Amino acid sequence: TLGICNGFQVLLKAGVLPGGAWPPPPAVESPATLTWNTNGKYTALWVKLKVEPGKNVFLQGMEELEVPIAHGEGRFHADNDTLKALNDRDQVLFRYCDAEGRLRDDANPNGSLENIAGVCNEGRNVFGMMPHPERAADERLGNTDGKALFTSLLQSVLA
Repeated sequence: TLGICNGFQVLLKAGVLPGGAWPPPPAVESPATLTWNTNGKYTALWVKLKVEPGKNVFLQGMEELEVPIAHGEGRFHADNDTLKALNDRDQVLFRYCDAEGRLRDDANPNGSLENIAGVCNEGRNVFGMMPHPERAADERLGNTDGKALFTSLLQSVLA
């Protein structure tokens, strides 16, 4: 299962991705959520993503992608325990980076903690990401980085 943008939000709220839960317990914030961009505005632009394949078969061989974002509530936020678990278990898939692949605050378009742009579940069969690879999957759009992601995903499923 792949959830892009609002699909990522749904997977978190449904508790399918780590730290998410809906409804959150009374008077307690859910451990992981997507919330308003730090600039408080809808943001649409092209971003660079550092790919962190870890144990995810379908990301092997990928290092960076350039894809667009288009969201107002895309800032990944999680409590410290959830962040540690995601990092320890290689569940962070994508991080916003600069043109040289460095994780920098000024390359983070929405203020996501640790520049996180996408994560997966422990079984690595549910993925969520805020950027839109489907909008960078055709030569007529001027970029096919997203197509590489979908091709790799399809190949790993068919293998």
